[in-house]
Amino acid sequence: MDTKLTLKLDHSIIEQAKMYAKKKNTSLSQLIESYLGLLVDPKESHQITPLVKSLSGVANLPKNFDYEKDYKKHLLNKYSK
Repeated sequence: MDTKLTLKLDHSIIEQAKMYAKKKNTSLSQLIESYLGLLVDPKESHQITPLVKSLSGVANLPKNFDYEKDYKKHLLNKYSK
């Protein structure tokens, strides 16, 4: 059940938050609800988007794949040029 909440905030913060919400294609209410959800129960409020779900399991890596070693190698190649 949704309940109305009145907040008193700085006008410029509200305007910036509205612009942020618009860029993220969401409402300010949903943005605040998600943030508060993270504060009270980080596991429950974090939702995986359908796109991320569809990408999950796409890469077939060996069981002993060393992510840190591979990432270090990537960084060395990237910045040593």
